[in-house]
Amino acid sequence: MLPQGRRVVLGRAVGAHGLRGEVRVRYFGDGPDNLMRASEIWLGQDEQDLEARGFSIEGVGTGRAGEVRVSLEGIKDRDAATALRGLLVLGDSDYLEPLAEGEFYWHQLVGCRVETRQGRVIGIVQEIWETGAHDVLVVESPEGRRHLISTAREIVPEIDPDAGRIV
Repeated sequence: MLPQGRRVVLGRAVGAHGLRGEVRVRYFGDGPDNLMRASEIWLGQDEQDLEARGFSIEGVGTGRAGEVRVSLEGIKDRDAATALRGLLVLGDSDYLEPLAEGEFYWHQLVGCRVETRQGRVIGIVQEIWETGAHDVLVVESPEGRRHLISTAREIVPEIDPDAGRIV
């Protein structure tokens, strides 16, 4: 069954743990909480993967630094877990913790129109790079040029994901 909300990437399957089919997942974001809250996940190539396989989660626990170990219904041995390596772990956006005012998840910004204060369209956010200090929006113009724009408040004073607009 497909998730009710929008699929978001929670992590990536990076290998097997033990002999009973646990999957090692490198989680994305500040911590494992969003992934550990999930009751079911999908494994696929990207968020729009129509052939992503859905799994009920039977158990989840901490693993190596930056990872969690997940037991999935139907994955019962090391070979089956290893076969999932490299796939993205997708979850329903409803699994995500609410953020503080003025904070946004990356999936809320991808696809937003970026424009100047005067209303000139720069392009559409295609992806976001984490750089340490401030994330960087990768914006593609209508002509196909890519622009890198820092998310520092001085540069990007207005973000309205509900309207699909970034100034």
